Amino acid sequence: MPRIQANLLLLISGAIWGAGFVAQSTAMDAISPLWFIALRFAIATLVAMPLAIIETKRAAEPIKLTTVRNFIFIGLALFAGAVTQQFGLLDTSVTNSGFLTGLYVVFVPVLTVIFLRRKPHWVIWPGASMALFGIFLLSGGTLSTLTGGDYLTVVCALFWAVQLLLIGLFAPSSGRPMLLSMTQFAVCAVLGFALAVTTEPLSFAAIEGALFEILYAGIFSSGLAFILQVVGQRYTTAPQAAIFLSSEALFAALFGVLLLGEVITPIGYAGCAIIFAAMLTVEIVPELTKGRRAPAPA
Repeated sequence: MPRIQANLLLLISGAIWGAGFVAQSTAMDAISPLWFIALRFAIATLVAMPLAIIETKRAAEPIKLTTVRNFIFIGLALFAGAVTQQFGLLDTSVTNSGFLTGLYVVFVPVLTVIFLRRKPHWVIWPGASMALFGIFLLSGGTLSTLTGGDYLTVVCALFWAVQLLLIGLFAPSSGRPMLLSMTQFAVCAVLGFALAVTTEPLSFAAIEGALFEILYAGIFSSGLAFILQVVGQRYTTAPQAAIFLSSEALFAALFGVLLLGEVITPIGYAGCAIIFAAMLTVEIVPELTKGRRAPAPA
């Protein structure tokens, strides 16, 4: 697949996720967070299952147990990100959630340093500072207005970074993007059901009231968008992938204004711009400076 097509898949994922923030927010008017997570990922599992079966039949070699284990780890990171994001939406706006979730673009290189022991590019540190300043402005220019939901969403961004990092490590070598997708969805569904049954009530009225949101999140935000992410990351560079995926923040703000009537203050717009600039800076500057480095002596 040409790189431009792969990047287009990632951009589509960002747009789907951006609209998904609205569905995730409005769904909780009728249904509790854990049940929403369980149902959306159960549907996503069903969406990915036929593709995974076809992929398995066409595979030249059987799947290794270590590969399945790695897929489960990706699923655990996805579940942690989904839970913190969903509960965060109880106490923050769609716009804030979209932009704060996008901080994973800053977290990815930091985690790479910590766990892969790779020396960071110098732009990482000013990029992280820019992002933090953007959060400050997005909150209204005072830390006292940051809600618990905002903090949960920052934690969510950390888990998304882990998920993105693990996919980058395991997806290219596995050759099983559909099985990876189905496995991570199934892990989220099983854990979601296990926790929801013991902690949250459920009624048919709740499911009916959030049915549209559950179907959108299950078929599109979870099933389609995450599959496109896994496929796209196999054919494009990590910096380009992060840039196109981070477009979800812009789409979340757009859909929040258009569909929910949310209002972004001028200083909030400045914060959004700075956060997005930090994302682009962290990913683009290393690529721009790569060609300027003197070649190593033979």
